[in-house]
Amino acid sequence: MTKRLNSKHKVDRRLKVNLWGRPKSPFNTRAYPPGQHGQTKSAKPSDYGVQLQAKQKLKSYYGNMNERQFRNAYKKAIMKKGDTAENLIGLLERRLDAVIYRSKFSNTIFSSRQLINHGHVKVNGKKVDISSYQVKAEDSIEIRDKSKQLAIIDIAMANKERDVPEYLQVDEKNKKVKFVRVPKFEEVPYPVTMEPNLVIEYYSCLLYTSPSPRDRQKSRMPSSA
Repeated sequence: MTKRLNSKHKVDRRLKVNLWGRPKSPFNTRAYPPGQHGQTKSAKPSDYGVQLQAKQKLKSYYGNMNERQFRNAYKKAIMKKGDTAENLIGLLERRLDAVIYRSKFSNTIFSSRQLINHGHVKVNGKKVDISSYQVKAEDSIEIRDKSKQLAIIDIAMANKERDVPEYLQVDEKNKKVKFVRVPKFEEVPYPVTMEPNLVIEYYSCLLYTSPSPRDRQKSRMPSSA
């Protein structure tokens, strides 16, 4: 088992869900967290614990994004008009690695990120090697000509475990996809229950209770005796 595969399996068991809906996930047979105390019954989680779990599930689903990236997505979502939870899902689904994964050019979000980072993907005719690149409606994404014969792509496209969502138009012959529109939350084919509203609540509470930069500066100043 590779280090990456082992890591993904641990994510499934730690979050207590088959996050990507894989038939070979160890969570299907060992539905408890890894480690010595994995089967020990835990107490009922607090509201904060439920919100944190929802955040960790959504963040991990998109290739285990780091906290800075995910929080930045939240900040962009609250700056946009409309429902913040819908905005957050839209921003995550507009990521180039998510589009490649949804188009079935890769079997996992991790391998789609690798395809992008290695320069195998073009957007509107130009090579893009940044997996977090934000795709826009009507953008055309394709596998570069010299990369279209990669076996990993053919294997992924032949996989029948997932369907391409309606907000993408895939040309399998030419290995191209058109990003038709930004999807609504209900259109996104998550294999497990996602709760973006709880993610918004988590960050709202976190930012509301966090001390301001001025307060943090005061706490570092020595008290005058």
